[in-house]
Amino acid sequence: MSESQIELEPQRSVQPSLQQEPDRCLQLPPLFELPLHIGDPLQVLQQNQLQPMLQLQQLSEPHIEQLQQIPVWIKHKRRIILLLALSLCAAVLGLLYYIHYNLYTEDNKQPVTPCLSPACRRASAQLSTSIDPFTQPCDYFLFTCGSDTLSQDGGSRQRGQGIPGHPQNQMEKSASPERTRQNEEKVQRWQGKDKTLNRKTVLLQYLREILETNEMLNSSAVQKTKGFYSSCLDTSSLETAGTEPFLTLVQKLGGWAVSGKWTRTDFNSTLSLLMRDYATFPFFNLYVGKDPNEIGHKTTKRYIQIDQPDLLIPIEWNSKTQKSKAKTETLRPFLASCQRYLAMLGAPPSSSMIHVGLFISLSSELAVAASPLHYRLEKGQLHQRMTIKELQEQAPAIDWLRCLQATFHPLSLSEDDHVLLHNLPYLVQMSRIIIKWQNKHELSMSGPLHTYMVLNLLHTMMPAMDSRFSDTWRNVSVALGNTDREAPRWKHCVLETERGFGSVLTRLLSESTAQREASLDELNWTDQKTHQLVMEKVHSLTPRLQTSKEISREAELDLIFSEVTVSTHSFFSNYVQLLSLWQKRRSKLLTEPSEPADILSVTPVLLGDDILFPMGMFIPPLFHPTYPRAMNYGATGFLIAKDIVHLLLPEIFSSSETVRAVGECVWAHYLTVTERAGRSSASSLSAAQQQEVWLQYFALQVALQAYDQSLQQRPGDSSLSGLSHAHLFLTSFSQINCDADPYWEFMPLKPSFLITVICAKSDLCPTSLQCSIAPQEHSVQTC
Repeated sequence: MSESQIELEPQRSVQPSLQQEPDRCLQLPPLFELPLHIGDPLQVLQQNQLQPMLQLQQLSEPHIEQLQQIPVWIKHKRRIILLLALSLCAAVLGLLYYIHYNLYTEDNKQPVTPCLSPACRRASAQLSTSIDPFTQPCDYFLFTCGSDTLSQDGGSRQRGQGIPGHPQNQMEKSASPERTRQNEEKVQRWQGKDKTLNRKTVLLQYLREILETNEMLNSSAVQKTKGFYSSCLDTSSLETAGTEPFLTLVQKLGGWAVSGKWTRTDFNSTLSLLMRDYATFPFFNLYVGKDPNEIGHKTTKRYIQIDQPDLLIPIEWNSKTQKSKAKTETLRPFLASCQRYLAMLGAPPSSSMIHVGLFISLSSELAVAASPLHYRLEKGQLHQRMTIKELQEQAPAIDWLRCLQATFHPLSLSEDDHVLLHNLPYLVQMSRIIIKWQNKHELSMSGPLHTYMVLNLLHTMMPAMDSRFSDTWRNVSVALGNTDREAPRWKHCVLETERGFGSVLTRLLSESTAQREASLDELNWTDQKTHQLVMEKVHSLTPRLQTSKEISREAELDLIFSEVTVSTHSFFSNYVQLLSLWQKRRSKLLTEPSEPADILSVTPVLLGDDILFPMGMFIPPLFHPTYPRAMNYGATGFLIAKDIVHLLLPEIFSSSETVRAVGECVWAHYLTVTERAGRSSASSLSAAQQQEVWLQYFALQVALQAYDQSLQQRPGDSSLSGLSHAHLFLTSFSQINCDADPYWEFMPLKPSFLITVICAKSDLCPTSLQCSIAPQEHSVQTC
């Protein structure tokens, strides 16, 4: 699919459908008043078959005096950055509109009511099993973002379950007994599921559906990808195989002293083999990335980066001594796990304790040399540039050029090439420890360094081994205090498949979403009163979708994976090939001018002068071209607006009076409702929480305005489940739970509660919200 250049110009309004509109044009609640004077509304000009999605309301001059008493240049800076964010929100929501109409309904401009597409039927079925937020909101809105359960006391900040049986306000009595019973059943069903409809979970589920389809496949790369995923799900074969595949692998490495059969292989030969073929790095970590000191020069050069390893032994940092050490209270369970590993691998009980003791002793010495990230950042130990030759002089125990050449084969490396180090003191000390252990002649027959590497390889291969090994490691994790639930097998298999076959999955995702390329190269932004910096910045940041330039063609993929052989019943052998593929994928980063698209990405990123929107943002149930616009704007429109403001306004309004006022206004609504529900909550919010509440409330209003604008410019929208436009928009938005983005911890309430705030003094909502502010309370502030 070739990339097309698209000029954008205004499009005439389409005549309304002869069918009766389900509801009148949306009457929006007043947008919270920003203390800024923008002047004329922002408009998108020069658009080709693209309706402008959003026109910001002209804001009156008197609101300026609400600004804090701050220097004038700071006021203008904030105006400029806010204008930038709002402009890009308009452009990107225009991109959403483009996908919805220009990419799907080129030959069908008339609205269809109701929506009967397969995607809509699935969405309708999903809505039928979800709680209607307008019939029993007390069980739906009063959640907070945190963990997995929500107790009835006000002290918990947890996500998930409803609060059945808590006191309701008297308005609840107006609901019919039958409707109440149906919603109670939905609450019970909903509590038994994974309630977190965050974007990463949605994307993984969508990729799962793609991998589990049984369509006839012509592409050998696709067949191998689905075969790998299928073999990963076949846990019965793993249990049947037991330890034999791993022991066979150990023999290829020359055996090990634990079994009494070891050929005493060369240390650096074994290390380079583990790094090249099995992506195992026992003594240090390797990855590829840019030098942050060169980012300002717009260079595409990437470097091999060397860091301290992820040690298997649990360690802790002593801030007084500025040293790490093995965590004393977890040594016993860790020791027991090592003994169990050796027992399962057939080690003689008489000698296993000796090898376990040596392994823990060596691990403890390496732990002392490690240090946490914040300490290394404080000491300036990150991104230290050094040639391979200089590193060899500092840490001579490792044959650095040999190991790096093996890892990044077939790339040619020389001792004059630069690498970036992230803990040189550790590497120096690690080298001394290795030399010391190599010189312990009394241990020469025990091979402690070789055993250490094999046990690290065991940890690498554990996902492809029988459940006894993963269960043993999980017990150690629990002893460390990790109470996270184990991910379902399908999710683990999707992630493993992406590690080796990411380019194939990207191709499959692009085909299944039926998206075409969108290049918005000719955006012109008009607001002559705005500073020139705004114009330059807006022109320099162009929103675009992932295009075919980032997606490999089918024939190319078949060639890339031509040497891969996927076994139907041996996930272990498939996993070994996966590790090799993963290492090759890492090596390509050194030579490619741009990083390959991340298929698991669900948020926009800044790439030079572009804002790239990954395909993973536009998948069901959050988005589909055949959905009613109300659904797409309510879910994806809100998320896009939220992402853009997060991307461009990090903490820029942390001291703004408007942010505080809006955040506290929304929180006041929440406190009123929770008090009626018999719960207590914190009386005030932190600055970060105020900002996040303001931002998400603002993003919802942006999406709502964009949808209203689209109805004005293109009247008519399809319906779903018999819901009105406003009801469907807000119901779609309410399906978004605490999204797992970097800011979720600052959101003190579930985003869907914002519906009650919008509906508190608005006729937008289809029914009176039973958990909203009672009508008689006319003193409640509109946020």
